[in-house]
Amino acid sequence: MDPIIKTGAPAPSFTLKDLEGKSHTLSDYHGKLAVIVFWSAECPWSSRADHTLNQMRLEWGEDIAVLAIASNANESLEEKTAAASARGVSLVLLDEKGRVARLFGAMITPEVFLIDQEGILRYQGAFDDASFRQPEPTRNYLWEAVEAVLADENPVPSEVPSYGCTIVLPPEA
Repeated sequence: MDPIIKTGAPAPSFTLKDLEGKSHTLSDYHGKLAVIVFWSAECPWSSRADHTLNQMRLEWGEDIAVLAIASNANESLEEKTAAASARGVSLVLLDEKGRVARLFGAMITPEVFLIDQEGILRYQGAFDDASFRQPEPTRNYLWEAVEAVLADENPVPSEVPSYGCTIVLPPEA
C-alpha cells in the first residue's frame, strides 16, 4: 500500500490541543526536527517506544521535538493522562476526531513520521524492527533516520511498514 504522504514532500499542517488544552501547530516546530509518533495509552508497543523515546530525547536535546498524537477513540482522556504521566511523555496531542491520523494515513501505534527543519517528511513508518516473533528490536529505524537527517543525509530506509496496535478511529463526521 502506498503511503498517503510521500517521503520527500512537505508534511501537512495541523493544529491539535494537548492534555491541558493548549493548542500546538506543526509549524510551531519549524527549525527543529519534529518526530510525530501516533501514540496509545493501552498499546504495549507504544509503551515500549515511549521508554526508548525518553532516552532519545536526552541524547538529541533541544534540536528535536517529539509530538505524541493520541487518535484512539476507545481511550478516555483519563487513560491518556495517566499513561502519559506514568511513561514520562511530556507532550500528548489529542486527535479526538482522528483527522490527523487520516491526514497522515497512520493506522498503527507507534507509527512515526520524521519531519525536517524545513517541514519536509524524511522518514515514515516503523519505530524499530520489533515484532511479535522478534520482541526485542535489533534496529531502531527512527534513531537511524534522525541521525541521518542531523548529518544532512537522506535516511535509508526512508519508509518501513509499521508494526504495533491498530488505531481505533472514530467514524468520520
